[in-house]
Order: sequence, then C-alpha cells, then structure tokens
Amino acid sequence: MNAPLRLGIAGLGTVGIGVVKIIRQHAAMLSARTGRDVSISAISARSRDKDRGVSLSAYAWENDPVALATRDDVDVYVELMGGTDGPAKASVEAAIKAGKDVVTANKAMLAIHGQALAEAAESAGVSLRYEAAVAGGIPVVKALTEGLAGNEINRIVGVMNESCNYILTRMESAGLTYAEVFAEADALGYLEADPQLDVGGIDAAHKLALLSAIAFGTQPDFDGIALEGIERVSIDDIRHADDMGYKIKLLGVAQRTGRGLEQRMMPCLVPGTSPMAQLQGGTNMVVIEGDAVEQIALRGPGAGEGPTASAVMGDVCDIARGLRLPVFGQPATSLEKAARAAATLPAPYYLRMALADKPGALAKIATVLGDAGVSIDRMRQYEHEDASAPVLIVTHKTTRADLDAAIKSMSDTGVLLSDPVVLRIETV
Repeated sequence: MNAPLRLGIAGLGTVGIGVVKIIRQHAAMLSARTGRDVSISAISARSRDKDRGVSLSAYAWENDPVALATRDDVDVYVELMGGTDGPAKASVEAAIKAGKDVVTANKAMLAIHGQALAEAAESAGVSLRYEAAVAGGIPVVKALTEGLAGNEINRIVGVMNESCNYILTRMESAGLTYAEVFAEADALGYLEADPQLDVGGIDAAHKLALLSAIAFGTQPDFDGIALEGIERVSIDDIRHADDMGYKIKLLGVAQRTGRGLEQRMMPCLVPGTSPMAQLQGGTNMVVIEGDAVEQIALRGPGAGEGPTASAVMGDVCDIARGLRLPVFGQPATSLEKAARAAATLPAPYYLRMALADKPGALAKIATVLGDAGVSIDRMRQYEHEDASAPVLIVTHKTTRADLDAAIKSMSDTGVLLSDPVVLRIETV
C-alpha cells in the first residue's frame, strides 16, 4: 500500500461537505480502488463555527486558504470556494508553487485564468483537475481528455446550467411567467448570489470555454463567446415553440469553422423529440460530435452535493492512482489562440415581434425580410385586444448577418413597436 493521499479542503459549502461525506463513508472502497488511503488533513472556510451537519473536529483548521494550500501535510489542495480572483486564485497559485496537486470546481477562475494556471501547473509538474467545474456529476472533461482523445472533435452542444433549465421547464409545466419562476427559484436557493451569473448565461459560458479548450486545442477564451441570457424568453415564446414542436433551452455550442472557433451560449429552439428537449429541472446534457465516434450524449445531474462531490472525488482518485495529464488534454504551451468566428452557418430562426395594428404592417415586415434574402417558412398573427399585434415568424435557413440586416431595416418601417425576440433553431 502506498502512502496516504492527504487533502486540504478550502470551502465547506454544499460541495465541500459532500466531499467530506464521501471520504468518510467510502474510505475502504477508495483505498481498494486507488491503492492508497485518502484522508483529510486540514480544512478552511469563512466561518469556523457554522453548523454544517457533520463533525469537522478531526481536521486541522486554517483561517487562510493560502496557508492551507501550502501545509506540509497536504498533498492535494481542493479548492471549492469559487470566485474568479481573490482567495481562490491566490491559494491555487500558492499550491502549485508549493508543488501540490490541485482539484477545483471553479469554472469562473479557469475560464478567465486557465491558460496561465495550466502553464504554471505543468511547469511545476503537478496536476490541475476540474471535472466538477463542468456539468456537475457528468464526467465530460474525462470523456474529452481520455475516452475521445483519438477523435477530431467537430462540435459540442450542451445544456449546462441547471438553474436556467429549471426556470424554462417550470415556466412551461406551470404556465408561469419568467418573473414568477425567477422569484420562485431565488427563494428556493437555486440561483447564485448574483443571479445574472445564471440567467445571463455567464456560468454556462464559463463551462463552454473550458470544453472548447479541450475539444479544439485552444486557449480558454470566455470573452470570445457570443452570450445571451434567458431574460427575454416569455411564456408566450415557450407556448409558441411548443405549438411548432420545439422546446426552448439555454444552449451552448462550440465548433471550429473555416473562419475560426465559433462559441455561443444563448436560448435556442430544439426539436421537441430530441433527448435534449426532454431535460427537466437541474439535468444537464452535453452532446459531443467526433470524426470517429460520430455522436455521443452525456446526461446527468448538473449540480448538487452528491453529483458535484462525486466529480471532485473522481479527480482525487485519478491523482491517487498516479494519473497525470495536461490540464486541457495537451501541453498548455501548445494551445492555439483561436480566431473568433461569428455564427456563419445558416439556420432557421424564430422571431416574435409586436407590430402596429394597422393595414399593411405585416406586408412591410415580409418585404423587408425578402429584400434581405430571408425566406419565411411560417408566419402567424395572434388575436389581441390592443393596438399591438403579436406576430410570430419562422424563417427558412438563413445567416444571422442577413437576419440582423433585416431587423435593422424593420425599425424604418414605422410598424415595429419593440425589438424582436430572435431565437436560433438548432438541430441536435
């Protein structure tokens, strides 16, 4: 039996306590599977006296996570505090400098500073693992770096934020407005302290940046992601989409094109018969398309104590076994700085707009679309009781550039009362 692997855990929230529970409950199993005991030496959190439902008296306490990260009796520093910078980044940097392996669930830190941290870790000869940072309990990082290493990845598509998926599916099932379900989700504790991280698509975009880096051999580029949240999706949009056989999901897409790397995180319509359309509540799904494997789908819980702690422990077990891989699947110094590409591949689009209720209004909009080369597949005008006529249009395949040009010209018609809601229809 090899020497025990000793952990220092910073952050004792839901995930941190989940890790403590797994180590306590499955000590013999972990030892049998890794060939060494896995133990906790020391811990750190903002409050020492908080009741967390489990006794932590057996572990040394550090007020400063940097001090925890550099302790002599810590082999692996487990960072579960979160935050792009501050104590999280400082302690991870300190752990790497001290020759410690690092396991983190911090997608924001890695999406912004991942390249520098990866280069530092690989230069120091230590592991930097982050399975828990993407899609909760789904082992998608391991799938890309190991199981699919023999594939050239063509596209990644995923639902990666449990809070947004909860809001959209709850709106549909209960017939509630976005504002009503947002308030409900906030009261239930489903949203981040800054809800914009969830509903604005930022959290999911952090995850997409990491998957793109692995899949395409590029430096993480969060700023290169076209980003749009779910705030403008209404209950009417959800009902209209359902009428046409679609569901609305906050969808992340990354693919390499002839012009560069296309990355986007935004609400899209997906076919109602697809597995992705069936996702309810906090369930996530990532679809990966490779040249050899063709298409695989990974589905599972996207958050929570057990699923995320499970992902952390998967990384811990790999370190205990002596498995060492480059942070993003290939040496960090070899990662390209990808050219950013806008969405250029044609796709059908859904448009919802409010028009002035007067003769010829709809004809003017149709003419503008036609002049821009945008062909209409379906058009519906709904009953209304005021001077604002709700209109729904689904286009044939078109480029976003042509559609944006048409929308810009619509403002000159004098019949468009508000900016249209535009959702891409994605095939998955």
